[in-house]
Amino acid sequence: MIKEVVKKFVPDFILSWYHFGLAFLGAVLYRFPSKKMIVIGITGTKGKSTVVEFCHQIFREAEQKVASLSSIRFKINEREWPNALKMTMPGRFKIQKFLRQAKNAGCKYIILEVTSEGILQHRHQFINFKTAVFTNLSPEHIERHGSFEKYKTAKGKLFQAVKNTHIINIDDENADYFLKFPAKKKYKYGLNQGDVNNKNLRLNLLLPGEFNIHNALAAICVGLSEKVNLKICKTAVEKMKGIPGRMEKVVSEPFDVIVDYAHTPDALEKVYQTLKPQQTKMICVLGSAGGGRDKWKRPEMGKIAEKYCGEIIITNEDPYDESPEKIIKEVGAEIKKYKLILDRKEAIKEAIKIAKAGDIVVVTGKGCEPWMCVAGGKKIPWDDRQIVREAFLNLK
Repeated sequence: MIKEVVKKFVPDFILSWYHFGLAFLGAVLYRFPSKKMIVIGITGTKGKSTVVEFCHQIFREAEQKVASLSSIRFKINEREWPNALKMTMPGRFKIQKFLRQAKNAGCKYIILEVTSEGILQHRHQFINFKTAVFTNLSPEHIERHGSFEKYKTAKGKLFQAVKNTHIINIDDENADYFLKFPAKKKYKYGLNQGDVNNKNLRLNLLLPGEFNIHNALAAICVGLSEKVNLKICKTAVEKMKGIPGRMEKVVSEPFDVIVDYAHTPDALEKVYQTLKPQQTKMICVLGSAGGGRDKWKRPEMGKIAEKYCGEIIITNEDPYDESPEKIIKEVGAEIKKYKLILDRKEAIKEAIKIAKAGDIVVVTGKGCEPWMCVAGGKKIPWDDRQIVREAFLNLK
């Protein structure tokens, strides 16, 4: 509540200087730890966490010391711990502390997810980024930024700040915007075009979906930009068996249950498109986050589910201070056949209960997130995957 009052009455330029000051203090406190490390920033709407994981694997395969930070977890070499902050890009002090820990562990490379909110709050300042990677762009956080163009501009500030190496997905319709920023080296990647394709590379990924090919190509470009041998890059990305909460198969017999983080219309559709050809029927559990976040997308999510899913269950998903009932009704507002089950645990149980052999249950929105965010700033311990496991065991 205090934060909302402050945002409402304090001018934006004062808030901006406040955040900038915190970024500087954090860097001073931890003695500017990124100065002599190679820092790679991954930004975009989707795929950031997966690209971070692929990059980490590439540098480990190349026998380099590396640390990474994503919405999923913190990693320093082989040590890892979950990101339980409910924040993809941590605050200035936490991120600088992590950089110091990585520096003390002898890491040469750091891979960070960089979010538009993080950029607005200057969390990227005083970090010595060498490389900026653009994955893709689709409408998200529109209420926060004011428009899609302002959201894109926020992402662009990372490329404006990074002068050395830019890596850009040229299959994305917004690629030209990111290509216009000057850099010493530029790498382009795409399914049928770009620097990696010129090497006649064939990938055999264990991770499903066309979007994961893009993610792997982005990471390979990162490796190539640091003179990692292409064969090592290929070996590394092909070793990746799965990423927590990203198209994660939790149950495989007699039906599949997939848990995925998809929480935007574009991401949701890509998940459904990837899974639909493999199965006769999909039972889909979805919702939408609250707190005034991208209300426009709620009915869009419902319409996408109607297009692909045999059964639709709309449920609660991080309502924050908004009415959960109102949110889920808005998701189903423009479709005809669906169930509303407010209790997310019960919704998952119902989906598993009605699934038959050969079906697929798809639970989207939270992935491996460890919390459910509700009114009053409270966070309830949560894990969609664990709820799936318990519900499946109770069937037997």
